[in-house]
Amino acid sequence: MTIAASVEPHVAFEDLATADLVVDAVYAGGTKGNTRDEPIARLIKGVGNQGGIRTAGSPTRQEVRLAVLYTTGMEVDWPDDLDLETGTFTYYGDNRKPGRDLHRTSRGGNAVLRDAFAASHGTEEDRRRQVPPFLLFQKAASTGRAVRFRGLLAPGGPALTSDDELAAIWRTTSGQRFQNYRARFTVLDHDRISRAWIEHVLAGGDPLDGDCPPAWASWVKGRTYTPLLAPGTTVVRSKTDQLPGDQEGKAVLEAVRSHFQGREHDFEPCAVAIWRLFAPRTGACDLTRPSRDGGRDAVGQYLLGPSTARIAIDFALEAKCYTASNSVGVREVSRLISRLRHRNFGVLVTTSYFHQQVQEEIHDDGHPIALISGKDIVDVLRQHGHTTVGAVQHWLQQSFPVQ
Repeated sequence: MTIAASVEPHVAFEDLATADLVVDAVYAGGTKGNTRDEPIARLIKGVGNQGGIRTAGSPTRQEVRLAVLYTTGMEVDWPDDLDLETGTFTYYGDNRKPGRDLHRTSRGGNAVLRDAFAASHGTEEDRRRQVPPFLLFQKAASTGRAVRFRGLLAPGGPALTSDDELAAIWRTTSGQRFQNYRARFTVLDHDRISRAWIEHVLAGGDPLDGDCPPAWASWVKGRTYTPLLAPGTTVVRSKTDQLPGDQEGKAVLEAVRSHFQGREHDFEPCAVAIWRLFAPRTGACDLTRPSRDGGRDAVGQYLLGPSTARIAIDFALEAKCYTASNSVGVREVSRLISRLRHRNFGVLVTTSYFHQQVQEEIHDDGHPIALISGKDIVDVLRQHGHTTVGAVQHWLQQSFPVQ
C-alpha cells in the first residue's frame, strides 16, 4: 500500500556554488566541524551562515534582494509546518524570546516579513516588485549540516485572508509575554531554480528578467498563485507515524489521556474541540448519548460558502481515549461507518493509533472518514500555541473541567 521513494538528488559540498536549486534535493554540508560547513552560505552568497531568516541585502534600508527561510522542523514551541499536499508553508519569525520588540530582532527577520507581506498586497509597479523571492531550506538529517531545498515561496496564499497570512501572536516564557510573527507562504510550482537566475537577482537585477521562474512572474504581475501540489501516495501509516516521537510530545499526549482517566466518555467534547482546530469552519455539534459499546459520538455540521448562503455538510464524530498500546480496530470504525448512512462524512479521533487493517479498509472501500491519531493531536495543539505539558493541562482544565 506504500509506494517506495525514489533515490533523491544529492549535491556535494564542493559543487554548491554552481548548483541549481532542485526541489527536495539535498545539499551537503562540509566536514571541517565549524560554521564554514554551512551549505546555505555557499549556495546563496551573502546571506550568511546563521539564523532562520537570512537576507542578501539590507532589511533596515529595505533593500533585500533575496531571502532564505531555514527551518529545522523540530522546534516544539515554533512548529514550522510544510503541508506538501496544499503547498502551504507556515513559518514563525525570529523574535522567539522575551525582551525585544516584535521588529527589533538582531538580524531584522521580522521586519523582512512585515515589509514583504505589506508589499505583497500592492500593485505590480509600486509594491510587489519590491518583494524578494523567498527560498525555503530545511535541515535534512538529525546530524550534520546538510539541508534540503523545499521550494520557492511567495507570501500569502490563494485561500488566505490578510489576517491569516501574517499574524502577530503572543507567547509566554518564564512569566514574560512577547510577540512573534506567524507567517504563511505558498510554495510555487517550479521544480528547479537556475543558478543563472540566483546570480542575476543577487547582483541586483530585476527578478522578472533572466531565467525568472514563470510562477514567480505570475505572482508578481497579478498576485496569481500556482501552488506546488503533491497529493500523498502513502495510504497506511505505521504505529510509529501515528504517535509522537519526541519525549515532550509523548508527555503532552499522556496529559490528555490522564485528564480523562476513569471518565473516558468525557473525552468526546475534547475530541470535538480538537477537530475544530483542524476544521475551523465546523458549526454546531451535538453530543449524543453513550452507546451500548461504551462509545460516545457527536453529530455536527461543516459550513461551506458565504455567510449569506451557507451550505451545511453533516458529519458524525467518534472519540476513543485509548492508551498508546491499544489501537483503534475494525469494530470501532464499523460502528462509525454504520452512522454515515445519514451523514456526509465521519471523523474518528483517538489518543492512540489506527490498526493497519482499518486504514486499508477505509481507503479501499472509499469511506469518507478523517482519522486523527495521537501524533495529529499533539501537532495541532502545538500549532495553536499549546506547546508544553503545562500549557495543555491548563487548556484541558479550563475547557474540560472535572465535574
